Amino acid sequence: MIVLKRLGMWFGLPTVLIAIWWAFTAQGANFFVPKPDKLATTFINVWFSEKFFTDVVPSMGRLLISLAVSLILGVALGIAIGLSRSLRWFLEPLLEFIRAVPSTILIPVLLLLIGINDTMKITVIVLGCLWPILLNTIEGVRSLDEVLKNTALVYRLRGFDRIRYLVLPGASPLIMAGIRHSLAVGLILLVVSEMFASTDGIGYSIINFQNRIAIPEMWSGIFLLGIIGVLLSVVFQAIQKRVLGWYYGLKEASNDG
Repeated sequence: MIVLKRLGMWFGLPTVLIAIWWAFTAQGANFFVPKPDKLATTFINVWFSEKFFTDVVPSMGRLLISLAVSLILGVALGIAIGLSRSLRWFLEPLLEFIRAVPSTILIPVLLLLIGINDTMKITVIVLGCLWPILLNTIEGVRSLDEVLKNTALVYRLRGFDRIRYLVLPGASPLIMAGIRHSLAVGLILLVVSEMFASTDGIGYSIINFQNRIAIPEMWSGIFLLGIIGVLLSVVFQAIQKRVLGWYYGLKEASNDG
């Protein structure tokens, strides 16, 4: 029963949307909106080919590297700033100023400074993905439970042990929330950076198809991004369930009590 409910949640709305799409395009040929069967055929022909290796693989590599860099920098800086009131007071104006500048605005500047290469694209993505992780980590560290803090004092946890056994576990729910936000931001910035300045990648392919008036191929790229977004969400939820297993167990025990 639970499996059927989950299948309904995952496939119910997409099935309804495809049915509406099919009904909309069944009345006649629409140059700008291909029929679902035409899109499915185009999708297979385009992306189940060498373009998977020349465009999808480079895009996913840039995204994963950017997320890894953002995670390391965001958590490390977030813990340092969250634990130090003076450092937080000193850096807060600068952080708010930088955060307010959209990373896409920096693309022309980075093109001049770095050039058209993977480093430029990764930098753009990191500048966007860093903030959700950093700010959530700071907030998670600042809002640590007083009972946990007192427990750490009793057990005389200091230095790295304090971070490992108190700070990271206590802040991990908010850190995971920041990572989930960064996944969506990273995918958007990946496509935008590849549309602006690239010779490969999913974003480059979509804009190239549009310039060539290859409408079904363009839609297939958009559809591919949706699939990637869903897959990233599924993988992240599995990791989150494993990492925060203790947290969900604690909440269930609290609710039962």
